[in-house]
Amino acid sequence: METPALLSSPSRHPAGRMLLLIAAGQFFGMTLWFSATAAAPALATEFSITSGGTAWLTMAVQGGFVAGTLISAILNLADVFNARRLFAMGCIAGAVANGAIAFAESAWVIIALRFATGVALACVYPPGLKIAAGWFLDRRGTALGVVVGALTVGSAFPHLLAWGTASVSWRSMLLASSALALLGAAIVGAAVKDGPYVSASAPFDPHALAAVVRNRGVRMATLGYLGHMWELYAMWTWIPVFAAASLAGSGWPAGRVGSLVAFVSIASGAVGCVLAGRWADEWGKARVAGGAMAVSASCCVLAGFVFGAPLPALLLLGIVWGFSIVADSAQFSALVAEFSPRTQVGTALTLQTCVGFLLTMVSMRLLPGVAAEVGWRWAFLALVAGPILGAIAMRRLASQSH
Repeated sequence: METPALLSSPSRHPAGRMLLLIAAGQFFGMTLWFSATAAAPALATEFSITSGGTAWLTMAVQGGFVAGTLISAILNLADVFNARRLFAMGCIAGAVANGAIAFAESAWVIIALRFATGVALACVYPPGLKIAAGWFLDRRGTALGVVVGALTVGSAFPHLLAWGTASVSWRSMLLASSALALLGAAIVGAAVKDGPYVSASAPFDPHALAAVVRNRGVRMATLGYLGHMWELYAMWTWIPVFAAASLAGSGWPAGRVGSLVAFVSIASGAVGCVLAGRWADEWGKARVAGGAMAVSASCCVLAGFVFGAPLPALLLLGIVWGFSIVADSAQFSALVAEFSPRTQVGTALTLQTCVGFLLTMVSMRLLPGVAAEVGWRWAFLALVAGPILGAIAMRRLASQSH
């Protein structure tokens, strides 16, 4: 059993030390995700990309991630291959594809490279969760919360660069994120070890995917995850546009403040992930996940009433929404890991993320269309149904567990 002092004295507690290294690797690797999204205004200007094309800078990553996770789930890659090596290879491949954007000569090449980046990240995110799950059992919710929190800050980091470094070119920003991903590969590939609670690797099982689908606990956790994902990436992608429109309507000087609101909103989720992980280990993962989705659904509604308010009100909404919208994320992964046989944990986590990210492509594309019809003030109402239905699924799972 792992030590109750999850992060204290890492030198004395190998699990705590491994968790810190995994979180660092996840942070560095996931800076690739929103690097081009943060640079979207500069890319749109230089390559004459339309608003629809700009949306594909993020959606292409989602599409590549879905394709990569689908292939990985079918072939059991996260269980057949050592997850640490798979993580490192994903970071390296993603860094190469992302860095190549700096030398691209057309918008379509950029979008293709973003798709390739997404395929590579399919070998980073789920394997990272599996590595962390292998080191923790009783405190798995907290551990995965730390890892997802690191992922969240990594996703937010390019927005911070876009807001605070106007003099830095978009090419430099992309190359910097690629360099960080290579650092993540080095950390996980060289310094992280395999934990005792999941299989480091397992023989290929052609029936593993079907077995995962038949597992009722995995299905219920995945249903909750789908409700969560319907909201998450659509909010993360469009919150800077919402904020810019809101500030313009209030007469507040916007500038690059939309990127600041996006960073605060996304990065607040890191705190939510860690605290929710601790609460989940005490009160139940399904219960905490359902509560987080109830709060984030409320924020979808409140966004319309905050629209046009001064910047401090937008930042407050961003903090609460960002905290709650991703606080449940690690718990879905922890639930899937708990309900899955140890030789199928990687496949189950990969399948869950595959269907979840496939759904994000629908909501991400839907939201600007809704905004074109009703304006950004009420556009986020289109996301409310996801977290509400997810909360219902978690309530049923919680009642089943007692």
